[in-house]
Amino acid sequence: MSASNSCHLSVVIPVYNEERRLGQTLARVSEYLAAQSYEWEIFVVDDGSADRSVAIAENAGLGTRLQVLRHEVNRGKGAAVRTGMTAARGRFALFSDADLSTPIEEIEKLWPRFDEGYDVVIGSRGLTDSQIEVHQSRIRETMGQTFNRLVRLLVLPGIRDTQCGFKMFSRRAVDALFRRCRLDGWAFDVELLALAVREGLRIAEVPVRWVNSPDTRVRAVSASLQMFFDLLRLRRRLKAER
Repeated sequence: MSASNSCHLSVVIPVYNEERRLGQTLARVSEYLAAQSYEWEIFVVDDGSADRSVAIAENAGLGTRLQVLRHEVNRGKGAAVRTGMTAARGRFALFSDADLSTPIEEIEKLWPRFDEGYDVVIGSRGLTDSQIEVHQSRIRETMGQTFNRLVRLLVLPGIRDTQCGFKMFSRRAVDALFRRCRLDGWAFDVELLALAVREGLRIAEVPVRWVNSPDTRVRAVSASLQMFFDLLRLRRRLKAER
C-alpha cells in the first residue's frame, strides 16, 4: 500500500497472548507518539491469541489511530509483522515487540540514520554502546550469541544482532521487502535483512537500550531449532536465487 499523505510513522506491534501487558504497552506508545509533531498510526496484529489481547486492543481508546488486525490461528511472529507492515501507510514504519524490551523512546536514535540516507535502521544489543539493563538467562544469551554467529557466517556478515525486535523502514524499504518475505517464524528478521542487502538497501545498526522481559513467549530450545533449520533453508534459497 502506498504511504498516506498525512501519516508519517506507522508502529506495528505483533501480539500473541499479551493480555497482561498490552494495555500498558499501548498507553506508553500512544503517550509518546501523542507528544510528537507528526501524524502516526498503530497496528496491533493479533496472531491467534487465546486470551483477551484483541479486546484490550480494541478498547484502548485510541479511535482511528489504532487498527487491530487478526490471524485466526497462530502463524508466527514473522507472519504477524508482515501483516502489519504491508498494511502500514506511513512514510516510515517501525515494528516493536509487545513487551517494549526496547523502549519506544529509543526511536529517537533511529531517525538520524534515515537523514543520512539509510533505508533500514535496526536496534542492536550487540554493539559497544548498547545498554543491556536486564539480561536474559545465561543459556538464552549463549544460544542467541551462537545463532548470531551462525547468521554472520552463513547469511549476513557484518550484522551484530539480527534479532532485536525494534526495526524501522523507509517507505521504499517497506514496499521492496515485506511482500517478498516467506518465513513466518523467528528467523524472519534474518530473511528480511538478507533481502534488504540483495535489494541494495542501506542498513544501519544502532545501539539501543534493552530490558529483558522474564514473561517471554519464546520457548528457547524449540525456537532455536526452528531458527536454525529456517536459517539453512534461507541460505539454500538465497544461493538458488543468486
